Order: sequence, then structure tokens, then C-alpha cells
Amino acid sequence: MTGIEATGQKKLMLFSGRAHPDLAEAVADQLGIELAPTQARDFANGEIYVRFEESVRGSDAFVLQSHAAPINQWIMEQLIMVDALKRASAKTITVIMPFYGYARQDKKHRGREPISARLMADLFKQAGANRLMAIDLHTDQIQGYFDGPVDHLWAMPLLVDYIRENIDRERLTIVSPDAGRVKVADKWCDKLAAPLAIVHKRRDVNVANQVSVHEIVGDIKDRVCVLVDDMIDTAGTICAAADALYENGAAEVVIVATHAVFSGPAVDRLKNSRVSKVIVTDTLPLPDERRFDKLTVLSVAPIVAQAISEVFDNGSVTSMFEGVA
Repeated sequence: MTGIEATGQKKLMLFSGRAHPDLAEAVADQLGIELAPTQARDFANGEIYVRFEESVRGSDAFVLQSHAAPINQWIMEQLIMVDALKRASAKTITVIMPFYGYARQDKKHRGREPISARLMADLFKQAGANRLMAIDLHTDQIQGYFDGPVDHLWAMPLLVDYIRENIDRERLTIVSPDAGRVKVADKWCDKLAAPLAIVHKRRDVNVANQVSVHEIVGDIKDRVCVLVDDMIDTAGTICAAADALYENGAAEVVIVATHAVFSGPAVDRLKNSRVSKVIVTDTLPLPDERRFDKLTVLSVAPIVAQAISEVFDNGSVTSMFEGVA
């Protein structure tokens, strides 16, 4: 005999950062496990300290952290958690980022700009991550930035089911807020057998979060328009698109987005807008003071939990979204 043969079972462990504990608890409940006990605190100068309170040796570790505000703090905490797991001899490390920070910086628009989305992937690879998992990436190309498996999860089935059950499909039109989201909006049209309209806009590259809406392509008169996007940041773009739809004869406008970033004036803009509903998921934490009457929040915990199970059991994450991606 040339070696020692050990028998044992695989061990799944789920770890959570401090950015969005409610989502982590919901995912753990779906999996029927408890979160791994973790000690995390900040030093007086802002440095982050993390220690896991039980052995992780030989485990398949899943590290969940939403890149919410303050985004740089929570990204750094997740990187430190990955490093700690690598040094504690975890067998595999899967980084779960429901919202991928810096995803909008996925290419160079002008000279001397960074590609920060690529830098993010490099940082996690260097820290020790074997696999990345994210929901509704801003662009598909980000999957190629990480040197390893990337599971791109979709919130579309969850959001489509809600629209199907709550909106009159006879009057429904799916609207892309810009040309870049047409491909995704077209998938919505296929799922709901609805026509497509597009908001044509122009953005000033020198002024952040400022958009001029030009025209609507498609028939929206007297229709219930569902504006679909991957995220709502300051809500300037989406509210301007909604106003343009109303000005062109839309009967009702519903906003649907996966990531509720809700920076700065977003909540006030949405509350005071003419839109009838705003439907988002809980990929990012939304405290009570950032919620309002028009807002509906759907949980992605079942999607994340199923994806974790598929990875752990060597199953197929892709099969979860057959016909979507």
C-alpha cells in the first residue's frame, strides 16, 4: 500500500459577512443549516478583523456578502474572509456576491480608465477563491474576468412569475430603458408573450447619473409598461424613462429591477414619481427607512440556496435557468 486511504463525507459550510445578514440567514434556512459562527469586528482605524470559530479544514466553504454601501468596506471584509478560509485549509471556496461590486466598470470608455470589474475578479482569485457566484451581472462578459468557474444566476424567473400573477398580460408591454438592455428585455417578452418597446437615451460621459431621454421606439399608448433593468442606483435614469413613457401615452408604468442600490435621492425620486409599482429583489439590504408604499421586495434566497446545493452536489447550476440565459 503506497498511501493512506481516508473515508469521510463532504462538508458544506456557509459563511456570512456583516453587510446583509438577513439574506444569509434566509439562505441558511433554505439549506436547512446554520451559518458558521464568525467573529468580525473593526479596529479603531477601520481595519477589519475576521476569525472563524470552528474548524473549516476540508470543507466546501461558501462565503456570502452583498456589496452594499459602504461598498469598499464589505468587499474588503469578504476578501479577508476568503483569505482566512484559504489559510485554514478549506477544501474549496465559493464567493457569493449577489450584487457584484464595480460591475459597471467593465470596459474602458475613454483612455486612462481602469477596468475595475476585472480587478475585482483578480482580487478574489488572488485571495483564494475557487469559484464566483453572482446574480444578474451588469454584462455577461464579466464571467470571463475570473480564472475559474463563474455561476451567473438569474432573478428573471422570480420577477417574471410576479408580473405574470399581478399584471394584466393583455395590456402588457415590456420596455428596455436603453439599447444595452434590449437583449434581456427581449427574453422577458418571450416569457410573457408581450411586445417590446425601447427608450432611446443619451448619457453625458462627463456627468455621472445624468441622462437625456430622446424617443420611444414601439407602441405603448394605453399600455401597462414594465420597465426592466438590472439595477436602480440614483433612479434618475429609470424615472426619466418612466416620465417619457407617460408623456407618450402609457396608461401605467411598473419598474422591475434586480438590484436596489438606491443611492442618494433614489427613494424620494421613486416615491414622488408617477410609477405605480417598483419591484426589486433583496440582493442588497433595504432597511425600513429605505422602503416605501410602492415598493415590493422579492427574496432571492431560494435561488442562491439551490445554486449552492447544485455546486456542492456536483449538479448543474445551468439547468436551473434552462430557457432563460
